[in-house]
Amino acid sequence: MARLTQAAADYETELQTLSEGSVNVNFDPFVDIDWDSPEFEIRRDDPRWVLPDYDPLARTAWYRGLPLDQQIEVGLWRQANIAKVGLQFEAILIRGVMQWVMTLPNQSPEFRYSLHEVTEECNHIQMFQELVNRIGADVPGMSWGMRAISPAVSFVGAYLPIIFFIGILAGEEPIDHIQKAIIRTGDDMPPALRRVMQIHIAEEARHISFAHQFIREHLKGAGWLKRTVVGLALPVIMFWLANAIVAPPPSFRRKFDIPRRQLKKAFFKDKASQDMRRDFFADVRGLAIETRLMGPSTSWMWKLLRIDGHGSRYRSEPKSFRRAKAA
Repeated sequence: MARLTQAAADYETELQTLSEGSVNVNFDPFVDIDWDSPEFEIRRDDPRWVLPDYDPLARTAWYRGLPLDQQIEVGLWRQANIAKVGLQFEAILIRGVMQWVMTLPNQSPEFRYSLHEVTEECNHIQMFQELVNRIGADVPGMSWGMRAISPAVSFVGAYLPIIFFIGILAGEEPIDHIQKAIIRTGDDMPPALRRVMQIHIAEEARHISFAHQFIREHLKGAGWLKRTVVGLALPVIMFWLANAIVAPPPSFRRKFDIPRRQLKKAFFKDKASQDMRRDFFADVRGLAIETRLMGPSTSWMWKLLRIDGHGSRYRSEPKSFRRAKAA
């Protein structure tokens, strides 16, 4: 009993720390980004909008064969659509969290931080939409199917919170991983895009930390059956939402007349893309190992979906730092 009481106290302390972080370090997209400055102007002849090598589409023969002006046009559309997907996912998260917090009892330590997170996500939606508006591309974001079921996904938040928080990680981890990878390259990129990524990375670190802590806390005392069911759902949700977020919608292929085979290979068949998808979830695999969601009865699902691999030893551990598997 004393151990459980101490664990609960530690969890409350962690939530208090996250809440204080949200109060002391926060961003406003219309204060911290000078959208109207010449530096942040979106120019359609700016070669910095050419897709970075990290983007699967940039590795296709089709994209490399385009003239510079068309590479820029595709890059603008792609970055605008990624931002639109990001804000649509944030909206799903907000609806789900608001459903869930209304079920919490008075004095719940999770209530305050959850509302801080919702506030920050509202700012992210404004920030992403402003970037889309400034770029001027009429992008759809997620596929129509994903947009259609998004209200139902949010509804899950109130009644299956562990599954919902897994879904939160499935959406946040890929975007966070991609943005960090691009920032770490040090490549020259449009200032508006860089600033949006910097703000999102800074605040998303708290949100991802909360999701990890929430899953740890709410799995305490769970039996083998519950851990197995959740452990099998975990990689499926990761795989499904990562594809929904990272892969472009069908309208993108039609608009730019991209060869279907090259697009499919770039995002699903290419080894580099498969490795990238595995890298998205190194932190989640570390969490799964720690919470016993990954074991003999569940690890096969990770392998089946080709998102298996090492778990990170700490949050955002660079790939080059990870230990090699023992022979």
